[in-house]
Amino acid sequence: MRVSLPMYNLPEMRAVNTAFWQAMRAELALRGLEGLPEAPEFDRAPVPDCIEPETLFSQVCGWPLQTIYAGQARLLGMPVYTARHCAGPTHAGVFIVGAGSRFAALEDLRGCAFAFNSVHSNSGMNLPRRALAGLGARAPFFGSCIETHSQPGNIERVAKGEVDATCVDCVTYAFYCRHRPELAARTRVLAVTPPSPSIPFVTSVATPEATVALLQAALLAVARAPHWAEARAGLMLADIVTPDAAAYQVQLAYTTEAEALGYPVLA
Repeated sequence: MRVSLPMYNLPEMRAVNTAFWQAMRAELALRGLEGLPEAPEFDRAPVPDCIEPETLFSQVCGWPLQTIYAGQARLLGMPVYTARHCAGPTHAGVFIVGAGSRFAALEDLRGCAFAFNSVHSNSGMNLPRRALAGLGARAPFFGSCIETHSQPGNIERVAKGEVDATCVDCVTYAFYCRHRPELAARTRVLAVTPPSPSIPFVTSVATPEATVALLQAALLAVARAPHWAEARAGLMLADIVTPDAAAYQVQLAYTTEAEALGYPVLA
């Protein structure tokens, strides 16, 4: 059984991710599910090749769950974060630029050097594409647009002046500001994308129904029991709510809308 929390996984966060999983592990043991890994995997890519059948517990971006991972996972819960730009079980992408840069509005990014993490990323690609499409953008909008496979790495690139701008998940940016304040201080938020459902906790579609029920019960316990408050605080969690698969359809709608507006590719 594989366990990972790859979405918010700075090296500085290994202790808090382990604490959250240890809380889950304890709640699952109370419900009779034992023999689980003591710690999550820390080397799993945020965008893996697939959701393996042996995946017991992970967190996966909601957009690829409907595209490249369609039919491979089941939703367990939608996190509610205390990070800025989150409202209930939602988040958004934030366009990040240098603290002292000339950019005053999203339109000012025309012709700049832009970095994004993955063509399969909702907050890194899908949401900024929709935001720019709403401005009437046409490709090529940017002077250059590179795929890097790392949202934290892109924040650092902006901080160091290696690229002009990026778009990252607002929760990722909040954790970056918490754990790497000196680099974060060299950046700022220029604009915010439309909102989107938060990145869900999932299990493999092959997980037995009874185990799915145990995982969901454990998640709710960790989300709300007073004695797990510290585990929640480490991950900026205010709550975890019952999954709503229909809510994630908005991510596909943003794709369709960007295409209809004439900006089908982030470029």
